[in-house]
Amino acid sequence: MPTPFAVQLVSPEEILFDGEAEMVVCRSTAGAIAFLYGHVPYLGALADAPLRFVFAGSGEQEAAVHGGFVQMTGDRLVVLSDLAELKEQIDLPRAQRAKAEAEQTLGRDPDDADAQAALQRAETRIAVATGS
Repeated sequence: MPTPFAVQLVSPEEILFDGEAEMVVCRSTAGAIAFLYGHVPYLGALADAPLRFVFAGSGEQEAAVHGGFVQMTGDRLVVLSDLAELKEQIDLPRAQRAKAEAEQTLGRDPDDADAQAALQRAETRIAVATGS
């Protein structure tokens, strides 16, 4: 049975999660990474992607994380995100509209960096909200 460790998910507006988890899975800019108690120290930049907390008794919580950093030191993991939302905070219809708008913009200008970023944020929100 994995040992729980302290985890914090922080955005500029609020602390979204402050508790313990047995595992945290996220995507850094170098690829997917899972953290367990005793993980080697780590500091990495986060990609725009879902983040998953796994709790004792197989409970889970997901969040949409849009950039930032993840740091593991000792028995504590801190996720500092530019923008993050827990699954229950995501407005799915709004995310779907944002996706459609970004796709429309990219249809006119495939190199539009703002639209590419908006599409990635919308897809991350939709993936977290729908569990896909």
